[in-house]
Amino acid sequence: MPATYRAMQVTTPGSLEMVERPIPEPGAGEVLIAVEACGICGADASDIEGADPALQPHRVPGHEVVGRIVELGAGVPARWTIGQRVGVGRLGGHCNECEQCRQGLFQLCRNQPFVGASCDGGYAERMVARHTGLVSIPDELNAEDAAPILCAGLATFNALKKCGAQAGDLIAILGIGGLGHMALQYARCMGFKVVAIGRGQDIAEDALALGAHIYIDTHQEDAASALKRLGGAMAIITMISDPAAITASLAGLAPQGRLVVLGAGKDPLPVSAGFLVSGERSVLGSITGSPYENEKTLNFSVLTGARPLIETLPLERANEAYQRMRSGDVKFRMVLTMNKQR
Repeated sequence: MPATYRAMQVTTPGSLEMVERPIPEPGAGEVLIAVEACGICGADASDIEGADPALQPHRVPGHEVVGRIVELGAGVPARWTIGQRVGVGRLGGHCNECEQCRQGLFQLCRNQPFVGASCDGGYAERMVARHTGLVSIPDELNAEDAAPILCAGLATFNALKKCGAQAGDLIAILGIGGLGHMALQYARCMGFKVVAIGRGQDIAEDALALGAHIYIDTHQEDAASALKRLGGAMAIITMISDPAAITASLAGLAPQGRLVVLGAGKDPLPVSAGFLVSGERSVLGSITGSPYENEKTLNFSVLTGARPLIETLPLERANEAYQRMRSGDVKFRMVLTMNKQR
């Protein structure tokens, strides 16, 4: 094993720098992963642009990580072995001690790291991870395809499971991008009548090919009115955090319908209490999910053939890949590969 590894760290907010670091030893309950691929997620923006410049060593972002275990720390359960293919998502491993963990709500653990934010992530050839955050990767998925499923896939898969709709019901996917393009595939495979809501005709063909039965272009028609003509949506799953855009579609929610929010914006979401009460409608926030739920998402992807549409670039071009993600100049996910890994 080499003594050092390459990593892209946030030296100053908004920029990534290639560095060589000593290979770390995993601590108790941790493993060392040789990274094979790491997806670039929209949530990386806050980690890269809002990084603390005083942090030493500087943080390595990335939380859609796939690789192989190369070293085990003390106390790691026997289910994890050297050479095993594993992944790590945004949630870096629950503590098994807090009240949420005692209730089995591992995704809500108060003492787990956020990968790429409060601990180093996968824009690197090596990464240390808690064993409680590890996800087993099916053999049928290559590393590049599996990586975005660990965040974008998991988030949308879980949101659809929580949305309250049943097979045959009309549901709407608001925002057809890195998250939405996975939601369309999963929703179609789950048996929903799928409406994609986007801006402009440039995405219409892709949305229909990915699984939408109907595409609503908000540049040409009012989304809420269009949903009402279709009988109303039993669920609207929003990938975006723009309150105005969400509110513009909300009136298309059917009685007892549910708005599921994935976009973690800071601005308040105005919702009329009367609209909720009179139609027994509800609003639900949905986080990504636990490692077990992540494995279910991966297995569902294998069973149904759902895959992220990706473009890959090598680790040393992480700045370019990140800027393309930020500009929206990608269909639909950027993935870093460690093709020079030692």
